[in-house]
Amino acid sequence: MMFPQEKPSEAYAETLSPALPDDIIAAAMAVLETARQAAIGIATAESCTGGLLASLLTDIEGTSNAFDRGFVVYSKDAKCDLLGLSHELLEDCGAVSEPVARAMAEGALRRSRARLAIAITGFAGPGASDDEPGLVHFACAAHGADTRHGVHHFGDIGRGATRIECLRVALVMLAEVAADPQRAA
Repeated sequence: MMFPQEKPSEAYAETLSPALPDDIIAAAMAVLETARQAAIGIATAESCTGGLLASLLTDIEGTSNAFDRGFVVYSKDAKCDLLGLSHELLEDCGAVSEPVARAMAEGALRRSRARLAIAITGFAGPGASDDEPGLVHFACAAHGADTRHGVHHFGDIGRGATRIECLRVALVMLAEVAADPQRAA
């Protein structure tokens, strides 16, 4: 089966379908199709999701022309080394913050051939400190548009459930910005 000719209800994510809800797979397929038609590659910069979004986007056949690359930047050093964030930004703002999410998305855009990048950084929970379980910052950057930010408080629903909800939010942001980067900014 080839992805561009399929309807979302007829296609599947080959290895992740058993683990993910159908609405997430359909949303991923729609985002990839929008990106493919607009000839804009997507890059991901993921912390608390550990590459789950990139895995989903590459699990669907025919995505190499819509997905450029993914950065799994779980540690502070990885955020600096791979995305070009400064240690000062991380120390001043914290790894889970709006400025860091925006810098992650913009770093992924700079360090890829993509024209659209999404960043996810948060506390999937439970935390060993005073971190708020389920607090996640998202940012979406596109060439020629302001970087968009969103924050969600999913609560202490568990690591797996938080990561699934992160996929939903990230796919909505990607869809909005891919459809019209100027309007979505």
